[in-house]
Amino acid sequence: MNNHEKLIREHFICPICRCPMEMTEDGKSVKCSGDNPKNKRHSFDFSADGYLSFGATGGDSKEAVAARRSFLRSTPNYKLAAESIYHTVKHYVPECKLLVDAGCGEGYYTSMLADLSESTVGFDLSKFACSAGAKQARRDGKQSLLFATASVFELPINDGCADAVTNIFAPCAEEEYKRILREGGYLFVVGAGKNHLMGLKRVMYEDVYENGPRADLPKNMEHVDCVISHYAMNISGKENIAALFSMTPYYWRTSEADKQKLASIESLETEIEFEINVYKK
Repeated sequence: MNNHEKLIREHFICPICRCPMEMTEDGKSVKCSGDNPKNKRHSFDFSADGYLSFGATGGDSKEAVAARRSFLRSTPNYKLAAESIYHTVKHYVPECKLLVDAGCGEGYYTSMLADLSESTVGFDLSKFACSAGAKQARRDGKQSLLFATASVFELPINDGCADAVTNIFAPCAEEEYKRILREGGYLFVVGAGKNHLMGLKRVMYEDVYENGPRADLPKNMEHVDCVISHYAMNISGKENIAALFSMTPYYWRTSEADKQKLASIESLETEIEFEINVYKK
């Protein structure tokens, strides 16, 4: 039994009927037990790239994923913040059998976190993001890491089986994360700190405000820690600046005139500040 087959048999459930799942003999699909009122076996396929498709649609476009991947993997700009997330998870969950990265994007953080767990699953709505993550995992030889398309609000994971859930700049579905976490398991919610990307905002906007706290932070879990990763970085090149901007929510709500202010510069110095909130079930 390979790593993915074991992971699916032990932890996955059908998103339609909630029955247990298993991999088909040819390894190209997964199917549920069919132990439901209609006795129907639902089936879901692996893509040629290696991610498991549960039929979810939406999320980042192919172009957005390419820009994010280029910025994160070809520059060291977010490496310190990623390492802070890694060490925070390692501190609270030193022995991890299953880690779920909910809203994983193209897998930059997921790939690093996979080194902390026997099995890791990255879920995202975007098939392009999951494709990029699966290809990278294959290149890196990370056989315990699986990517799958699914909504963070409806994860095809069994109740109480995850030791850790990470939620990094993605919607926080508290009740769903509580459902899949074991008792004593930890949720790590990562968002922008109050000074995150202040330099970028100063270039575009006349009135610049500190970031407020995430509006979707958990309300019914024990908050045990808040770790701040804060440093300054200098980004060179219009392409890298544009890639960073495309990763932010400002991309969608900034006027063309203000966007042009950013497009006119060759280098950008800005603060990076990640806020890692830790919760325990």
